[in-house]
Formats: sequence, structure tokens, C-alpha cells
Amino acid sequence: MTPERPDPAVPTATYRLQLQPEFPFAAAASAVPYLASLGVSHLHLSPVLESVPGSTHGYDVVDHARVRDELGGEDGLRALARTAREHGLGLVVDIVPNHMAMAPRHNHALWEVLREGPKSPYARWFDIDWEAQGGQVLLPVLGGPVGAELEHLEVDGDVLRYYDHVFPLREGTAELPLPRLLDAQWYRPVWWRLARTELNYRRFFSISELIGVRVEDPEVFDATHAKMLQLLREGVVDGLRVDHPDGLADPDDYLARLHEATGGRWTVVEKILADGEHLPASWPVAGTTGYDALRQVDGLFTDPAGAGELLGQYRRFAAPQTDRGGQWEATVRRAAYKVLTHELVAEMDRLTRVAARLCATSPEPALRDRAPWALRTALLELLVRLEVYRPYTSGDTAAVVTEEAAAEARQAFVVPEEAGAVDVVRELLLGRYGDGPEQVEFRTRFAQTSSALRAKSVEDTAFYRYVPLLSATEVGGNPGSPAVSPEDFHAYCARVQRDWPAMGTVLSTHDTKRSADVRAALAVLTEVPERWADVLAEVTRTGEGVPDAQLAWAAWQTVFGLGPADAERVQEALLKHVREAGLYTSWTEQEPPYEEAVAAFVAAGPCGAPGEHVAALRTALEPHVRANMLGAALVQLTMPGVPDLYQGTEAEYRALVDPDNRRPAQFPPPHPGDKGALTAAALRLRARRPEVFGDAATYAPLAAEGPAGAHCVAFARSEAVVTAVTRLSARLAEAGGWRDTVLPLPPGRWADVLAPEREFTGHARVEDVFGELPVVLLERVGESH
Repeated sequence: MTPERPDPAVPTATYRLQLQPEFPFAAAASAVPYLASLGVSHLHLSPVLESVPGSTHGYDVVDHARVRDELGGEDGLRALARTAREHGLGLVVDIVPNHMAMAPRHNHALWEVLREGPKSPYARWFDIDWEAQGGQVLLPVLGGPVGAELEHLEVDGDVLRYYDHVFPLREGTAELPLPRLLDAQWYRPVWWRLARTELNYRRFFSISELIGVRVEDPEVFDATHAKMLQLLREGVVDGLRVDHPDGLADPDDYLARLHEATGGRWTVVEKILADGEHLPASWPVAGTTGYDALRQVDGLFTDPAGAGELLGQYRRFAAPQTDRGGQWEATVRRAAYKVLTHELVAEMDRLTRVAARLCATSPEPALRDRAPWALRTALLELLVRLEVYRPYTSGDTAAVVTEEAAAEARQAFVVPEEAGAVDVVRELLLGRYGDGPEQVEFRTRFAQTSSALRAKSVEDTAFYRYVPLLSATEVGGNPGSPAVSPEDFHAYCARVQRDWPAMGTVLSTHDTKRSADVRAALAVLTEVPERWADVLAEVTRTGEGVPDAQLAWAAWQTVFGLGPADAERVQEALLKHVREAGLYTSWTEQEPPYEEAVAAFVAAGPCGAPGEHVAALRTALEPHVRANMLGAALVQLTMPGVPDLYQGTEAEYRALVDPDNRRPAQFPPPHPGDKGALTAAALRLRARRPEVFGDAATYAPLAAEGPAGAHCVAFARSEAVVTAVTRLSARLAEAGGWRDTVLPLPPGRWADVLAPEREFTGHARVEDVFGELPVVLLERVGESH
């Protein structure tokens, strides 16, 4: 008999599985009995549609009409759904509307476009600028300039081959001599280095291997969503996670169409909110995937005073330039200029062309006589000043592209009259010159460029340059102000319960730079900055072999956060770190001598004998690491929203940036420990009493009283469950412990969910309430539920 799920529409908790050829649907099905016993309501699957063969992530979709063969195909997915259903679980699936793989041999729609050009019925699928590059799609696949690679380009029947690449030939061109044959195609294979400046299709951020899809076209939406909608209708899939909605032409319109097509299924969007930014209220979704919750939870366990002391130590130790890692806002601004003038040059060119054409052909005299260079400068200066990912059609663009930003942007012009280009651009963005197709295209291109810029400049550059506290450089985080007060945290939770009670919450994902438990350890450094400084002085006394001090600081923090680990994992993460930072080497302009010096330093220092001093500090601070780890876990599992657990994180899970965090998980984990027991208890409580945490639930902060009251963060859910955790436990120990601190509990008898024989009422002594652990989960007892 199939167990009844409490409410299949809204999960009580989801569990993210990273599917790949080594972990297909059948492997996921074998984990189902364990995951059902853990207490989650839904499996959350990484993308399941056909992708590039061998892909370890599935975000490089090649066919929306087929479930991926390497995972077991549609039969495998349906079998997984049946097994899940037999154990009371549903499925939530990650979908990728923004882009497909730029892999013609696997992507039939793209193959047809390259063969038939803009007249192909599939041409409307892809965001290609046919007016650029003489009407040929640039394919940046060659290892060098075409002249040097000509001998490796080979005509084979009706296809063109280049190593593993295969391209279709336009009809009637196969007999032409090679140079003329290349000129006659609807595409042009070019040296990969040309992508940065010459590309004429929209891509995912700066990844040329992923081409933008025009889901704003109803036909394209239908074609790319038909299979997933069928799986939803037939009960195979229950809910959706939408990847990167900010890349879309109009997220508002897309989400409205998706909501209508799915019949309002539970859907969360991977929208990264800046500090203080709110999800558009008009979006018909359950909420975000939860990076904003991650920022709040992490901030709660960060000491603001100690974070300031760490920043001072970091500046003395590494002496970074103000805008190359010394000051957060300045570092972000410089990174933004670099991204727009380097990685996103092609996107800026297209945006400038759209603006220049719009001004030149406008009937409005105020738009005329605007030089392309002036429009480009205005666009650049406005874009680098945006503090959120992008504007939306449903939002107030004037609050995103502000008058203050415009005033600063005008200062880039020597001649005041030429600065009028800033006003032209801003007023076009605000819709003051109408809503014709050209105006809409300009606003769309601006928003898409803006979102790519924010991701590349903040997450992929500034996070690797500004490193006083590595736990703060996390997706959705604010390294310039990493701490969150209990008051602000409670206000955030109250807002979530009121506005988005079924949104997702996360602490670790496949995209986090460091797992939650690594960040929990790093946050302890904000409580003991002086001890960190002492250890750093000890391990860097000789100063030998340090390629650069910013990297050294980050490397020492990395091994502190990770704890004992294989040196290869640390090496790989730090090589990625220096390439993303782009200060002395990068992915496209590698400096082998510098990279070799980094590897030698990491091996001899953080992963060598000196690293033992850091390991000893971590061991000494282990009780405080544990308090942060368990505290963050319990808060996420019981705060408003639907908790999503990343595979393996129900137990202590230490991982660095991908690919380190994509390693296969074990089910069940070999050493569940205290975190495993706490996680299972909280999940089972959520499953047993969904009403306590759902749409109609309540959230009420509880304030501890006494000398250490500020170190206890507690809240009640629906007057039925109480969460209490220890905040800043090292500072607490330094101040003399809990002493006479009490936690006034709501009326009734309260039992410890992990040890039900422990009961409390009224003003309970905090020291007694916590007992063996630095956290407690209480349930009101003695009444019928």
C-alpha cells in the first residue's frame, strides 16, 4: 500500500541529488528507503533531460524532448518516481530554461540552424544576432587562428569535422575549396580567443559552450517544456526548481506562463537577492531556492566585532590595494569594470549597437546625435553601479538604475553635453520613450547583461579577491557586512512566514563555494581573531615561498575550515581561487610560474608541517565549531520555508568549491554523529506535524533573560515547537558561560525531541535546556495533536 503524503503540493523538506552517469536514476532509487526514513518529503533532482554525453551536472541540455539516456532514460525516471511514491516521497526537478549546450553534433535544433541559417524553423529558438558577423554564427572552437588550423578542418560527405567537433554543411557547398566553403556556411569556426569580443549569440554568463534560448517565444516555450509538463501532468514529477531566471528576456512573463502551464505546481527560482532586495511580489512562485536564507543563517553565527578585527588583520597581513581586495565596494566596482571590458565585451557591443540604432532611428529629437562611444560609456558607467542583479518589468527600474548612479556616471564625461548620453540611456530604461519593439529589446539586453555582470564580477571575481573571512564570500552573501543580528534574523523570518512561507532554504548546494560545515568553522574565527593572528604569525614567520599574501591568507583559512583532508583537494580549490580572482593568472591567460609557486606554497605550508599549527587551533576550537554547525543546521530545519538538504549534508559534510562538492555521497553517511541525529529528528518532526511549519504556521522570537541572554537564539513555531541554539559560543565561554540565564518558554510542558524524558516548563535555565548539546529542539507535549 502506498503511504499517503501529507500534502503533495508543498514539500515539508527536499533532498538534493546530483545525478550523473555514475549516479543514475537506479542509484537514486536504491537510496529512496533511507531518504524516506530520514524524514524528507521529496527528492530534488539535478537536471534530467538529455545533455552532453558524460556531463556530470546536466545543465548543458541538448534535447528537451527526451529524458537523459545515460541516467536511465524516461523508463528509469518513471521507475524512480514509482519507488519514491511507494515510500511516500515525491520528485522535484531542476529545469534549465535559459540555455542549451552549444554542441551541434548532439543538439539537433542547433544543428538545423547551422545547416539552414535564419530560415530554419529552429532559428527562433536561439538568441543569435544575425546582423553581426556578416550573418554567420561565430563558433569559437579552434585551437588557434583559422590559418594555422586549416589542415585540421576536414570535409567528410555533408559534414565538416575538426577533431571531436562535427558541423553540418550548407546544401550545395560540400564541393567548394575549403576557404570558400567556410565563407559559404551559416557559421564560422574561429579561434576560441575571439569569443570574448566577437561572439554574436547570447551565452550563459561568459561560457561560450552554452547558448541562450528564447523561451520568451511561445512556440519555443512549448517545445522546450512539453516533456517536463507531461511528466508533471502524469504525476511523475511534483514540483520544479527553475535555474537562473535572471538570464531570461522577461522572467515575469516566463514565470506567469510556467505557472499557468503547470497548474500552479510548487516552484522555486534560483534568484540571488542582494542584501535588502525582495523577490518581486507578483511572481507566481513559492519563493527563491534559499540563498537569501543562507546569508541570514551564516550571518547569525558571525561576530560583527570580530569580523572587523579580522578585516584589520587581513589588511595588515596581505596589504591588498583598496580596489583589488582591500575594501569590498571598491573591489566589486573594479571587478565590474574588468568584466565589462574583458569577458563581456561582445555583450557590451551588442547592447551598444541596439542603443545606437534606437537613437539614430528614433522620431524623438532628444535621442538623436548620440555617438556610439558615448552611449557605450553611459551604459558601462550605469551597469557597474547597479547593486542588484537586474531590473524587472514588474519592478521599479528607477530604484535599480538610480538618479544617484546616473549623477556619478555623468562624471565620466569631460564635456557636460556629451554626458547627456547617461540621461538618454536611463530614460530609455525607465520607459520614458515608449514601449515599441526596439525599446523593449534595449531594456531586455540591458537586464540580461546586468545579471551576467553581477554574477561574474561579484560571485566569480570579487569573492576571490576580498578574502578577510572566506565564509562570507558565499552566493547571496555580503562580505562587506557579514554579520546579522538576532533582531534582523527574526525580522527576516517573520517576513518569510508572511510573504513566502513555502520558499526554499539552503545551507549547502552544488554551487556553494564552501559547504555549510566548512563555513561554520570559519565563522568561529570572528570570535577569536587574536588567536588566529597568533597562529598566522607562527606559521608565516619565515615568509618564504609565499607567491602573494592575499592567496596565503585564503589558503590558511581554507585548511582551517576544511580540517584534515587530502592535499590534492586543497590544491585544486586554490588553483581555481587564483584563476577566478584574476589578479596574477586567469582561466584564459594562465601564468604557469605563478601557478607553480602557488602549488609549491600550498604543499609546503598549509598542507605541510606548518599546517599542523592551524590544525591544532581547529582542534582546540572544536566545541565552538560544533556549536555553529549544529546551530545552523537546526535553525535552517525549523525556520520558515522548506529546507533543502544537499546530498550528504545530514551528517557533517566538509567540501570546497566544485568539483569538490560534486563527489558522490554515501547513503546513509558512514558517520551520522550528532548532526545526523539532530537532522533526522527535525525532519521527522516536520513530516509528522506539517501544519506547525506550513503556510498557516506562526513564527515568534523567544528572548532569553540574564547575563548571557544574547548568546541564546530561540523561536517558537505555531506554539508547538521551540528551537534554541547557542550563538557565538567562544565569546560565551570567555564571558563565564550561561550562569543564571533563563529561557521563558511558552505555556505548557516541553520535551526534548532527541531525549523525550527531558521536560521543561516556564522559565527554564538555559544550561539545563541545552544539556549535552549546544542546541535543543523542543515539542509541546501532553495535548492531542
